[in-house]
Amino acid sequence: MAEEQKEEEKLPQPSDPPLPFDPSRMVGIIKRKALIKDLAAAYHAECLQYCQDLLELQTKWEEPFIDLKPPEESKKEPVRPSKRVKKLR
Repeated sequence: MAEEQKEEEKLPQPSDPPLPFDPSRMVGIIKRKALIKDLAAAYHAECLQYCQDLLELQTKWEEPFIDLKPPEESKKEPVRPSKRVKKLR
């Protein structure tokens, strides 16, 4: 029995009951909540802007590439081999 009494003494005593509701703490809570909402709105706006930019880039990438200038190679006549044979050393 002595051992049981020692074990009970070793257990932590229950802390005081929680403090009653303190309305002065609500001001800080409300301010923090407003800051969080502002931050979330800023991140949301930034995310929407990035999505819009990505969508524009995607549509540009998917557009067919139209070259308004005709290729220069098609204008030139085909290259003919030279009539003279170069001497090799």
